[in-house]
Amino acid sequence: MNKNISIIGVPMDLGQMRRGVDMGPSAIRYAGVVERLENLGYEIKDLGDIEIGQAERVHNNPDTNLRNLKAVAEAGGKLASTVDEVISSGDFPLIFGGDHSIAIGTLAGVSKHYENLGVIWYDAHGDLNTGDTSPSGNIHGMPLAVSLGIGHEDLTSIGGSAPKIKPENIVIIGARSLDEGERELIKEKGIKVYTMHEVDRMGMAKVMEDAITYLKDRTDGVHLSLDLDGLDPSDAPGVGTPVLGGISYRESHLAMEMLEEAKIITSAEFVEVNPILDEKNKTATVAVALMGSLFGEKLL
Repeated sequence: MNKNISIIGVPMDLGQMRRGVDMGPSAIRYAGVVERLENLGYEIKDLGDIEIGQAERVHNNPDTNLRNLKAVAEAGGKLASTVDEVISSGDFPLIFGGDHSIAIGTLAGVSKHYENLGVIWYDAHGDLNTGDTSPSGNIHGMPLAVSLGIGHEDLTSIGGSAPKIKPENIVIIGARSLDEGERELIKEKGIKVYTMHEVDRMGMAKVMEDAITYLKDRTDGVHLSLDLDGLDPSDAPGVGTPVLGGISYRESHLAMEMLEEAKIITSAEFVEVNPILDEKNKTATVAVALMGSLFGEKLL
């Protein structure tokens, strides 16, 4: 894996309704991520945080059913440009959220550098809603759809023409809460999904083996988008939309270790850490521990 890492913080809390997730990047830094990665031999540049605009007075536009559309789109554009610059400089982009709407900007920036970008979406949710299908209007439930070119033009046009990724290059792992519109889109586009049923039945080792094999030959780079609510709330309580019955801490370490062994990850983001909802920064600490495994930390 690239030994030069540039960290980008995105203190975004406008893609959903629960305050506090804007402090996620600070919580992850406080949990010792820089020191941990430096101890593994990486050269770390912390580029600070992307500036986030203000919430709109009318948070949920009745014409679009999108909450804080302008501010989320502007932040996505800034992040896309920063990620593009990081990759152009030869560094590995490591992004800290912030809510999952930031992935719109991340993927817009990363996708400029790959013909067939693969995506591992490690999440309890599909994030495949649009303004038409979303029950809430929260954009953090839409970034994967937006990256496929499905959704409001202010979002799909970030970083240039849409789509940024192809449905056959996506693997969702850990899903256990999908809205009806998301289920229909998954079936329509043929997106590969390993729900918790598959994780339980097959085991995490087999799920990751299959996912890595599936992506390795069809992609020229793979982005990891890890939402901490993909883990069970007992292991990662500090998230805005916890769902019981998630991936365990140990299974998640195994997944990261297998990705490191496969040498396929070319960019990554860790999102939805909310210190206000957390227990003594436990969730940020878990995120940093998983980054350790992703970047090659070994017990022996």
